[in-house]
Amino acid sequence: MIQIGDRIPEILGIDQDGNEVKRDDYRGRKIALYFYPKDNTSGCTAQACSLRDSHGALRAAGYEIIGVSRDSAKSHRNFREKYELPFPLIVDEDMRLNELFGVWVEKSMYGRKYMGTERTTFLTDEEGIVTRIIRGKEVKTKDHADQILNG
Repeated sequence: MIQIGDRIPEILGIDQDGNEVKRDDYRGRKIALYFYPKDNTSGCTAQACSLRDSHGALRAAGYEIIGVSRDSAKSHRNFREKYELPFPLIVDEDMRLNELFGVWVEKSMYGRKYMGTERTTFLTDEEGIVTRIIRGKEVKTKDHADQILNG
């Protein structure tokens, strides 16, 4: 499980367009790697749009945004186009990243327990070292960009 002080992996995964996303592509920039449960759901859309709307401020602060979920490349493409998201969305259908980052957890809704992605954002420094983790209920979907910028 990736923790504060760990370096994120060199190869993160494949994005919505089939491009390999690598840590070194962002060398010299901080990364906000955010895991979310599902494309086109209310909370995930609010979070993505918060990051989209503050993309200029996040970039000015040195951050590059990368989203990750278990959705397919097609779902990611549609989600990205529908909401005009200016950042890549990594496909994690095999849950490799969910498991490596420790965000695949037991959840509970209406008394029913199930496994799912815990909404989590890993912030790194310019060398890919995790400096902060915003996890679960700490994540404010509608104000997530502010959490990153003012955390």
